[in-house]
Parts: sequence; structure tokens; C-alpha cells
Amino acid sequence: MTPEDAVLAACETALSDRDVVTDPDRLPTYQRDRSTGSPAGEPFAVVFPRSTEQVSAVLSAAHEHRVPVVPRGAGSGLSGGSNAIDGSLIVCVEKMRDVLLVDDGNGFVETQPGIYNTELREYVAQSGLWYAPDPASKDFCSIGGNVNTNAGGLCCVKYGVTRDAVLGLEVVLADGRITRLGRKTIKGVAGYDLTGLMVGSEGTLGIVTMARLRLGPIPAPPTTVVGVFSDVAEAGRAVSTIMNRLRPSMLELMDNASISAVEAWQPMGLDTSAGALLIGQFDSPGSASDAKVLSEICEQSGAQETYVSEDPQEAEMLVGARRMVIPALESAGDWLLDDVAVPRTQLARTMVQIQEVAERHDVQIATFGHAGDGNLHPTIVTPRGDDEAAARALTAFDEILDVALANGGTVTGEHGIGSLKREALAKEIDEIQMDLHSRIKEALDPRNILNPGKALARW
Repeated sequence: MTPEDAVLAACETALSDRDVVTDPDRLPTYQRDRSTGSPAGEPFAVVFPRSTEQVSAVLSAAHEHRVPVVPRGAGSGLSGGSNAIDGSLIVCVEKMRDVLLVDDGNGFVETQPGIYNTELREYVAQSGLWYAPDPASKDFCSIGGNVNTNAGGLCCVKYGVTRDAVLGLEVVLADGRITRLGRKTIKGVAGYDLTGLMVGSEGTLGIVTMARLRLGPIPAPPTTVVGVFSDVAEAGRAVSTIMNRLRPSMLELMDNASISAVEAWQPMGLDTSAGALLIGQFDSPGSASDAKVLSEICEQSGAQETYVSEDPQEAEMLVGARRMVIPALESAGDWLLDDVAVPRTQLARTMVQIQEVAERHDVQIATFGHAGDGNLHPTIVTPRGDDEAAARALTAFDEILDVALANGGTVTGEHGIGSLKREALAKEIDEIQMDLHSRIKEALDPRNILNPGKALARW
């Protein structure tokens, strides 16, 4: 019996027949995430556990027989983090979708990892509570994936990223042992922060089977401000001034290519002559006065036009336009999405340099992102099936990472390293850090079965 057969037999014992899939016609559906430019191998099976105990049984068998395991949530990732490798077993938690507890007195929820972000937000809203992290993919990304990539979102400029919302986790380790990390209290400094270590580890240290997440009150309807700029540099320079004086609940940026892509895909009346849009929101008492200040800052920074709206429907339309950028670019051709973050004072310089990269390599780059925290998503779009353009796009992609590093930034703000950016990570962290990463990995996964070849600069 091969190791794969032995693991498959253990899976068939622990799980129902319908939750163990080896059909070669179905496997490709779970073979890769949404990223382009990252490799994907051939798995021998996909399993769909429904409980922590089933995950434990699967990992125990995989550990015993040294079979690689690729954890998977909704497959919405953009860095190849859940891409299969040859001979791997995919452990997909999409059927672990139960909300286990809403503790309104202490302000937290306990949930299985497969539930979508929006579904969880709607569930806790029934109790008058709010889950803050809101990735642009919130309608189709899972909480487990959010935890594993430390996902951000449009509201993180005020409310923080996923790590800021995680109070505790239930995790199945590589050898099948089950542990509960974290706490139920607001404060707690007992021991090392193993919960924080797991958040953003991209499935390389364990599989999350429960997340305890901080909740808050539902914010008031927002006041929205839009600044229309003639070029991205002006918009970028406005951001630092805004963030030094105000605390918006959202501050997003779209360049001309992003605006034009959305308008071509789904006309919304956006100004396609604008060089850039800044979209800001405030959701606290005093929003009207804050919105006025933001509008004034935009005008002082060179905005051609600003307008303020307290209409919830108009606000949803404007934010919806920002969320539509990725699907609009997907419809325009082959695409390669980057994810970098720089200090806010370097935004203008970085965006200008990204435009120079586009010109140098004769590719279209649409830049959008979370301006308030310096997180940009330059997305390279090329004609479908144009191999020469695709090669130029890969070169441009790497140069954008170099631009971010040169400007004091990072090669990933929220999408993760996955398999796409391992070489770039080696440029960002030094040998000591790489050694520490390797030692942590070896301590928690000595047989290297969990998502091998992902997240780390060196394996």
C-alpha cells in the first residue's frame, strides 16, 4: 500500500464517502486559487471535513505517512497559497460553516472557518453586533482564509486587520493534535502570542478549525467624500495630510485605469477623465465636520472637484465601484494582481514609479487600493493569450515589488506570500529572520507536510 493509499483509507474511515473525492474530473476545481502566475500541481484527493475531529484524523494519517497536505478555504486567495502540489491531499474546510457561539455580553463570536466573511457579518448583525474586517472579496472569501492571510479590507484603516479581531483559535497541528490558543478576555499576556503566530501563517503551521473573533457595535451610516484629482501623485500626497488630521473609517484610491475599467465593465457615471479618485468615509459622531475637513484637504492638495454625500445608497454605489475593480480588470484581459504596501509619505512616489514601470514594459497597470494604510494593488492587464505581453507583465510585477522595497515598504500588505512571492520575500527579510522562520516551521511541522513550498523564503 502506498502512503497515499494509506492516507486515503484513513480519510474514508473518518469521513463520509461524499466528503472524500478522487474523481479526476472534480479535482481541478480545487487545484488552485484565483492567483495568476503561480504554479499548481496535481493532488491525489480532496477531503471535506465537517469537524475538528475529522481534521485531526486526516492530519494524523498524513503525518504518519509523510503525505503533503494543502489546506483550502474558499479558494479566493491571490498568491497561490492554496494551490496544490504534486501528490498532495487537499483539506478543504468549505463545509465547516457553523457559527458556534455569539457572546454579545463579551463581544465575540466563535465560528468554524468555512463561513464566508459577509455571511458572518450578516449573522452577528442580527444580534446588533459588527465584525469589522471587510476584504474586497468579502462576499466569497472565508473566515479561515482571512485568518490564514491576516486579511485586511476597506475598513482596516480605522478598525485594523484580521489579526486585530482575533481573540483565539482552535488549531489542528501537523501531527493531528488539537490545541486552543488565545483567550476570551480583552487583555491577556500569558505566554508567547501563539495566536498571533498562527494568524497569517498561510496554513504552514496548522489548520484553523475555530476562530474567536472580536465584535463591536454596528457603526452609524457613513458620510462619504470623493476627491477627483488630475493625477495620482496629487491624490497620494493628500493621503498623509488626511491621515495626520483625521481618522476615516475608509480611505480608498482608484487611478484612471481602474476608473475606466469599472466604467467600461459596468457603467456607473464615474469620471473617466480623472487621474485618480480618493473615496473617504466617516462613521462616527461628527462625521459631517470631518467630511468637510477631508474635502478641504483634497482641494488644498489639488483636487479638481470634491463632493460629500450622506446618502447611504450613493455611498454604497461609490464603495461598490471600488470593490468592482478586480472583476472589471478580470473581464478586460489576462491579469496579474500585485499587493504592496509603503509608508504613506511614499504613496505618491510609488504610484508615479509604477506608471513608469508600465511605460517601460509596454503593459497596462491599473493601481487601486487602501490609500489610508499605504496598501496598493497594482494590477497588470495584458491581451488574452499574448505570451510576449505576459512575459513583460511578469517582469513588471517583479519590478513593482522592488519599487515597494526601495521606498521602505513590503512585498505584500494583505494577500500573503503563497508560492507567488517567495523569491521577493528573500529580498525583504534577512538571513537571521529566514533562519527563525525555518526553526519555527520545523518545531511545529517537523515532517514538513503542511503546505510545503508556501509562505517561506526558504524550505
